[in-house]
Amino acid sequence: MDLPEPQGQQREVVYLAAQGHTVVLGTAGSGKTTMAVHRARYLAGAPGIGGPTLLLTFNKALVTYLKSIGARAPHLTVENYHKFALGYLSSVTGGPVWVCKTKETLVEKALAEVRATTQRAVAARPLDFFLDELHWMAGHGVTGQATYLNGVQRIGRGTPLAPADRAVVYQVYRRYLELRAAAGLNLDWDDAASQVLEHLRTDTRPRLYRHIVIDEGQDFTPEMIRSLAAAIPTNGSLTFFGDYAQQIYGSRMSWRSLGLSVSGKIEFEQNYRNSRQIARLAHAMSEMPHFRDEVDLVAPRAPTADGPLPTLVTVASKADQLRQAASYANGLAADRRVAVLMRTRAQEAVLRQHLDPRHRHYRIHRELPSWPKGPGVFYGTYSAAKGLEFDSVILPLCDVDELPKPTEVAAHGLEEALAREARQLYVAVTRARSELVILRSGPLTPLLPDAMSDLFYSLPT
Repeated sequence: MDLPEPQGQQREVVYLAAQGHTVVLGTAGSGKTTMAVHRARYLAGAPGIGGPTLLLTFNKALVTYLKSIGARAPHLTVENYHKFALGYLSSVTGGPVWVCKTKETLVEKALAEVRATTQRAVAARPLDFFLDELHWMAGHGVTGQATYLNGVQRIGRGTPLAPADRAVVYQVYRRYLELRAAAGLNLDWDDAASQVLEHLRTDTRPRLYRHIVIDEGQDFTPEMIRSLAAAIPTNGSLTFFGDYAQQIYGSRMSWRSLGLSVSGKIEFEQNYRNSRQIARLAHAMSEMPHFRDEVDLVAPRAPTADGPLPTLVTVASKADQLRQAASYANGLAADRRVAVLMRTRAQEAVLRQHLDPRHRHYRIHRELPSWPKGPGVFYGTYSAAKGLEFDSVILPLCDVDELPKPTEVAAHGLEEALAREARQLYVAVTRARSELVILRSGPLTPLLPDAMSDLFYSLPT
């Protein structure tokens, strides 16, 4: 797969100053990944100013994808954040670093113990609520009791937690740490960044990388970004590429909370990926009330590429939706790269049963050894498809009682669930270059504009 050449203002970003911090925000399809790869290759090899360069993205599947589109060069390393973090911590300790992989189980146990000692209603909230709150605390470096209890603001919390409720959450957090320590572990995936940052602040060894380039930066926590800023030398650079409309891991944040020394930001409004019709739908989604908050969003400029309206298909029953989605994919797979994207992993096995074995099909997941080339069917979750693009995208189960996920509503309340799930669906919609098919059996999810609007072509079955 060939890496597209940067166009216009994209070229200016590739060759920006090789020292200091730079933030580049762009709408979906604006070429952020293309710019990130080109900039990383430039910084790795530029005479005089170049040097060892790290290109980071959020998950392993995207690492595989970046390498497939040209992120290979002398002095260039491509990793996800946690591989970088564990590698650094191992260099500090001189041995392997063991990560707690049973956090959910331990937090559940801690929560059960705290529930037995308090009458506060917050203790009855679902486990997912507490996992999310602990993720937010670690990601923002807010783990001291006084700091957490004294009302640190967070974007996306419709009703702030009362101090007494925060005290209950903190009890769960503290008990979780005790249970983790009893298991002989002092690290989980969420607090790895804080430990990296703590060591880097006193580490006098030469830095391993002179330059760091971050792709899909909106999904990195503030502590991750702070640790990366500390991981470069004074004559090095950190370049952050992101789109906060696509922020899907945990609660939302602004780049201003990252602790970077940035005099301004660079924005890209042009959408080079999606057809005009798909881009109109994505923009309408971003203008809906539940999508708007304090986070920086880049308003897209309408693309010029033409295509069909997103097709809205009404299927007789939910049980038939995955079969119908597979049938559409089978019909397109001979000469197109088509993706069937779903909200949960549980739906993948059902879909796979209906895929035609005469066509190549691939599950999008973190352990993909290489990125497939040529036509075929790809399938996976919305989040697994992050950063990728396909000729056609098919989205089954876009019903009102499927999206937002009921578990998200139970954990965070309807308002916050709508805001989070809208970004998940936005990612899925904007993976499509020219063709988008949306399936439902009953009323359409409120995450999408009205089914009767001129944004859709409705096709009953």
